[in-house]
Amino acid sequence: MTTLPDRRLLLVHAHPDDEAIGTGATMAHYAATGAHVTLVTCTLGEEGEVHVPELAQLAAAEADQLGGYRIAELAAACRALGVTDHRFLGGAGRYRDSGMMGLATNEHPRAFWQADLDVAAGQLVELMRELRPQVMVTYDGNGFYGHPDHIQAHRVAMRAHELAAAEGFAPAKVYWTAMPRSVLEAGMTHFAGSSDNPFAGIQEAVELPFCTPDERIAARIDASGQHAAKEAAMRAHATQIPDNSWLYSIAGNFGSEFMGVEYYTLASGDKGPGFGPYGWEDDLFAGLPVAEGSDRTSVAEGSDQTLSDGANRAPVGATGQW
Repeated sequence: MTTLPDRRLLLVHAHPDDEAIGTGATMAHYAATGAHVTLVTCTLGEEGEVHVPELAQLAAAEADQLGGYRIAELAAACRALGVTDHRFLGGAGRYRDSGMMGLATNEHPRAFWQADLDVAAGQLVELMRELRPQVMVTYDGNGFYGHPDHIQAHRVAMRAHELAAAEGFAPAKVYWTAMPRSVLEAGMTHFAGSSDNPFAGIQEAVELPFCTPDERIAARIDASGQHAAKEAAMRAHATQIPDNSWLYSIAGNFGSEFMGVEYYTLASGDKGPGFGPYGWEDDLFAGLPVAEGSDRTSVAEGSDQTLSDGANRAPVGATGQW
């Protein structure tokens, strides 16, 4: 028997650093408030660029040792976020970074893009069986911005959810990372004419693949108190996020608002109580019996035990993306 907190959150990400950039504040917030946060990373990020000159030889086209190095970066990032439960899907190195869409690296025999969907989903189902998370977070069907590994992470997570539902222990709610149109439009206005404009060349927010109408946003997690933890986690991924990154420039202008607030659409499950004109939730566990709980639940590892805290609720359908 494993004793876990009543609230259990599972996040499925493609590469090391995705967790920090897209969901770092959320992870730090729930870890700090006593929830059990599990991060599943699907690849080692072997095809990433190297922004540390003295480590350039680690790149895929050179020594091809970047993936191993990024394991340590990810471990440091998780420590910064207060996350103690991190897994690689199928084990470290089981699936390789596929690189950007259309590259020859998509065809590598271990590329995550080539993974058998049911095999990979089955590996995630076993984690769900062990941990019984009530909430799962991943990407939308376009992988937020079209990277093949992000798309595959979405497919694997949603297939695993389907398989777990058939056995009665799927997460009650599934969220996809997103960015509201209003937030993007405000950013475009602020950075217009700036020499460090991340939106250069973009005329309208809707041109961005991750732009989501405000009315489709389901949750706004204000974890601004964790903005320092998120920035520390990003800095842990030094090979991928250089010190002069526009991400840090935005953080310098917007501070905790940029680093500490993250948005989601609800892909499966019942929307809980919310606030504002669109009823945005302020808690991913909103509406669940464990929303305010802090008790601990014993979970039988590898068993088919049914929990009474909502972890076995079947999905209610899919809708639905940062």
